[in-house]
Amino acid sequence: MRRRLNHFRLFKWTLITLPLVFASCGSREVSRTTGWAYNDPSTGGFEVADYQEQQAGPNLVFIEGGTFVMGRTLDDVMLEWNNIPRRVTVSSFYMDETEVSNKDYLEYLFWVKRVFGDAYPQVYTDALPDTLVWREPLAYNEPLVENYLRHPAYRDYPVVGVSWVQASNYAAWRTDRVNEMLLIREGILDWSTDQQTADNHFTTEAYLAGRYEGVVRRNLPDMNPSNETGERPVRQEDGILLPRYRLPTEAEWEFAALGLIGNTIDERIVDRRQYPWNGHNVRSAERRTRGAFMANVQRGRGDMMGVAGNLNDAGEITVPVRSYWPNDYGLYNMAGNVNEWVMDVFRPLSHEVVAEHRPFRGNVFQNPETDADGNLVMDDFMRISRVDDNEARRNYRVADNRSHRDGDLMSSLFIGEEGAQLDPEQAQALAREQQMYLYGETSLINDQSRVFKGGSWKDRVYWINPGTRRFLDQNDATNDIGFRCAMDRVGSPVGFNN
Repeated sequence: MRRRLNHFRLFKWTLITLPLVFASCGSREVSRTTGWAYNDPSTGGFEVADYQEQQAGPNLVFIEGGTFVMGRTLDDVMLEWNNIPRRVTVSSFYMDETEVSNKDYLEYLFWVKRVFGDAYPQVYTDALPDTLVWREPLAYNEPLVENYLRHPAYRDYPVVGVSWVQASNYAAWRTDRVNEMLLIREGILDWSTDQQTADNHFTTEAYLAGRYEGVVRRNLPDMNPSNETGERPVRQEDGILLPRYRLPTEAEWEFAALGLIGNTIDERIVDRRQYPWNGHNVRSAERRTRGAFMANVQRGRGDMMGVAGNLNDAGEITVPVRSYWPNDYGLYNMAGNVNEWVMDVFRPLSHEVVAEHRPFRGNVFQNPETDADGNLVMDDFMRISRVDDNEARRNYRVADNRSHRDGDLMSSLFIGEEGAQLDPEQAQALAREQQMYLYGETSLINDQSRVFKGGSWKDRVYWINPGTRRFLDQNDATNDIGFRCAMDRVGSPVGFNN
């Protein structure tokens, strides 16, 4: 009887919904909220784009997220206690298959010089890597100073001498070039490389704000009946433009380096990895490559590549970005070769306090700046200017989440009776003055200290463990730090189209 009743209910439901199914099979989708048709000027013209899943940008690999234990997996031989294990969850994202190479960075320098060279030559100068990082007082490294960046023999080697700020600027430039190419591919824009200047070049933000049109081949049809032209530029809602390229967060980088996707059985991690591969050794156990080093590291004091005739890693300095074996995500050189910048501001105890979901330290909340007419304000390089997100709000997300100096009353250790009689603004000012530690004045750690990870050609094996972490000022550069880019994954975390 119950089965018959269930069949009757299913039949009844089918009869009720059948007209809706047939209605949705027409040329226009109908809103389940109002019943009005989408993409129809006669019903107001609200548009819903035909969208499936996010496509991967050039050189990006899909990293399916999940939970993992972030932090130390080896004995803390440095006795710094700055990577205490903590279970966190990382969202799915995209990451460069390789480190950014000299050839990649030279393409960026060429574009910057072509567009900004005459009007703003300092922009090109600021983008140049510091090739003098190869100099050593008691070593003959002048050939590397002169040749490493530009000679074709090194074009597939990772770029070094790049600061955190320069790496972040490269990622912003790459976002704009990829999105410009997508608009050209879709037939929206035409090639305008000879017409782009320092004051009129494509950026994603300028285009979305209506401040850049370029050479328009065609626009999209506009369903809004109040638009007399019947067409419009691409909007974010169309799903054509990709999210921005950026540096990975520390948690993302560590998660991707471990590659645990290839080391699980039924949601069980069978062996907590110490390196981006299985096992506790840094030499290959495969029959054909047995004994070969799995990463470009320094084996011992004065041993950068082994003995002639049987070099252990064939890399006295860096090696091409597609060297050695990729990990289970398909990422090359997540151990050794060069250290890599990540987005996070360094604090020794970050692992104890960061969020369990998408952990990151370094947020500064800001809003787009608008003029008196409500239009977005662009800076000299056609990027949207920002203002403090807390400018008109009292004690709302005041913290910049980079240091203890977040400016709120509760974070002060020395308010006491003096602060009890003050209004909130005066109390916050007092809290800023009465601080226990002044970062950057009593310590080398400040809000410009950025994390780098991964180990390099001049590091010992200890540093290629993904859980280890070090820091450097965001404006400094060395001959053993490079970077790779990442991109947010929007939509499904499992990547149906990957």
